[in-house]
Amino acid sequence: MTDTKDLKHKFWTAMVDSPFVFLQLDGHAEGAVPMTAQLDKHADSAIWFFTRKDHHLASGGAATATFEAKGHDIFARFTGVISTETSKERLDKQWSSVVQAWFPGGKDDPNLIMLRMDLGQAEIWNSDLGFIDNAKMLLGFDVREEAREEHAETAL
Repeated sequence: MTDTKDLKHKFWTAMVDSPFVFLQLDGHAEGAVPMTAQLDKHADSAIWFFTRKDHHLASGGAATATFEAKGHDIFARFTGVISTETSKERLDKQWSSVVQAWFPGGKDDPNLIMLRMDLGQAEIWNSDLGFIDNAKMLLGFDVREEAREEHAETAL
């Protein structure tokens, strides 16, 4: 059994390795789009995104993101509230050559907007059940209880 603290650690480690999520404004599910989360290990329950001012996410509000780790061993769905980030210091801190590639006008691009997602609740699943439980599963044994123990509902 993996405890909630360990699952959260695995989630954040996986996000650092592959910071891509499907992000949508609640009430606008058809508007879910892939986005690159800008992470800061010193931030308190927030992540950031760069986009265009004319993008539908720029209107902000309640949002939900879904995540799948590279190795398909961690899955998550988390909620939060999106708002415009106005801190020039934060923009400078999160700016990178990868972001520059999407915004060739640079930090002063008139259509650039940085969004902050203040994180709320999350569900995290660890699909790596371990050697013994995977063997049991391959032999057709019921592993539903073991899988339930690899799931957590938590605040981020």
